[in-house]
Amino acid sequence: MSELIKRSPYATELLAAIVDSSDDAIVSKNLDGIITSWNFGAEQIFGCTESEVIGKSITIIIPPDRQSEEPDILAHIRRGERIHHFETVRQKKDGTLIDVSLTISPVIGPDGRIVGASKIARDISARKAAEKARDLLFREMRHRVRNTLALAASICRQTFHSATEEEYSHFFSRIQALAAAHELLSRESWEGASMKDVVAKAMEPHRTGQGRIHIAGPDIAIGSGKAVSIALALHELATNAAKYGALSGASGTVHIEWTLVREEADTIRFHWQERGGPEVVGPGRKGFGSRLIERGLAAEFRSIALDFQPEGVVCAFEFFPQDAQDGA
Repeated sequence: MSELIKRSPYATELLAAIVDSSDDAIVSKNLDGIITSWNFGAEQIFGCTESEVIGKSITIIIPPDRQSEEPDILAHIRRGERIHHFETVRQKKDGTLIDVSLTISPVIGPDGRIVGASKIARDISARKAAEKARDLLFREMRHRVRNTLALAASICRQTFHSATEEEYSHFFSRIQALAAAHELLSRESWEGASMKDVVAKAMEPHRTGQGRIHIAGPDIAIGSGKAVSIALALHELATNAAKYGALSGASGTVHIEWTLVREEADTIRFHWQERGGPEVVGPGRKGFGSRLIERGLAAEFRSIALDFQPEGVVCAFEFFPQDAQDGA
């Protein structure tokens, strides 16, 4: 391209027209950081005309607390390195700070030596403002969800005045499991969560010793509905294991694994197995936990099976990673 520009005046004029008409700021500077060209986009973004900045240091648009960035940028340029999409803050003529994304490239002279740098600055203030507004919204939503769940627990504490301490403890721990799942989702803007994070968060209260809980599986993004359902299912399984199963003694272990089966429309197969605990005796009647897993969460899973084997409880289910409304 550089050879074509040297040979063709038309190509040079065309390139100059493209630079001049760009909405992005396109600026060149020498190796001392002195501005040598300044397009119309730069005038619009920074509020300075070409005559006001040519021959001056590029630091005039860098805020005082970010002046240290320029020596680092020039060091990269002298080594012939390009800087891609560096997000930072710059300063307009009136002192207003704006968020920008910078791409900076070395400029090679006719003798093959680096003589300066070309800089493209894109104003990303609108995007950054939207991100801040979104983060504020989700922080507020997380706060409200936490308060709502606390209120629900308080109401139930008063409503279940005749319940035993154990019954209330079970109920309250389920509220806490639900709150933990919502906390995790709020960090990801409610767009879903990492399977590994969901499992790790759900099992965190039950890690009573090294090597007791084994977790293995690919890091897959799952929908918000799936994340909540899996968190609740794991809470029930872990609570049962801590009371009656593998985690009730000193030597039992829990093995949690999942795999992605692409031959079946990206189905996730999940497997929970307890080993080394007391001999399991199937319940005479199904409690709330079993009913929650087999019936209450069935809508989120393709299939689900809970088996009270003598050597340890086994739970297996399959599901699509994303929720139905996301196209699963």
